[in-house]
Amino acid sequence: MPQFDFANVFWPQLIWLAIFFAILYFGVVQLTLPKLGKVMNAREDQVKGDLVTAESAKAEADRLKADYDSGVAAAQDRARAMLGTARGDAAKALEGRLAEAGAAIEAKATAAQAELDAARARALAEIEGVAAEAAAAIVEKLTGARPAPAEAEAATRAALAA
Repeated sequence: MPQFDFANVFWPQLIWLAIFFAILYFGVVQLTLPKLGKVMNAREDQVKGDLVTAESAKAEADRLKADYDSGVAAAQDRARAMLGTARGDAAKALEGRLAEAGAAIEAKATAAQAELDAARARALAEIEGVAAEAAAAIVEKLTGARPAPAEAEAATRAALAA
């Protein structure tokens, strides 16, 4: 093999190596590297553009989130205010109903007390009548004469008072 024959100087091989190296080098460097540089620059520009777009989208999302949070907070405040108003109205309505029910109960209690007083007065009148009748019967048994109804009532009142 001529490649391994070191006795001969391989100058022709070195020359051909230099020629092919130059062809390949200039072919790669002059033709491929500019295209590769353009692709790398285009990708770098695209990445930078995507980063700028992402940053602006993030800023917009943060703004929307802040708007949303403030809207939610405002809605919660309005709901709390409405709830407080509704509670106040319900408390007023309940107080009104309680006042009406208290008045109705008071009226019923007054009517019941009046009925009770009337029943007590009737019962006392009946008791006085029965007591007068019993006193008259006792006097008649003891004396043999029936007293007048006015005298019997006076004696009964005197006995009840004592």
